[in-house]
Amino acid sequence: MVLNGSCMCGGVHYAVQAEEYMSALCHCTDCQKWTGGAFTSNAVVPRTSFKLTKGTCTSYDAKGASGKINKHFFCPTCGSGIYTELEIMPDMTCVKAGTLDNKGVELNGKIDVELYVKDRTGYLSAVEGAKQAQTME
Repeated sequence: MVLNGSCMCGGVHYAVQAEEYMSALCHCTDCQKWTGGAFTSNAVVPRTSFKLTKGTCTSYDAKGASGKINKHFFCPTCGSGIYTELEIMPDMTCVKAGTLDNKGVELNGKIDVELYVKDRTGYLSAVEGAKQAQTME
């Protein structure tokens, strides 16, 4: 399967060639600060399957709760968060679902895991059927 996506201004485009992916919501405070929202929604794919096809991203390194680096990649023009590479998951890339084309944001209608539920905001409930992880397990 091929997943395609882009930033808001169209300056950055990417493609992912992967048979399947893990859908994950992350409620950690790092993701909250990065997005300005209560969580991030992600398609977690093998790092080697992700390729930028247009433009380049700017990045910012943040130290995660694990003490390891979370590298955030975003469009230098519009600021859209495109993907994250976590040192704690060296073989995977977390593609921000809101940047996926063709209703990819729906993540095939299923969330596999919710991460850092200890930081989940009180007005949200657990996603039924999703594994609930207190941290990055």
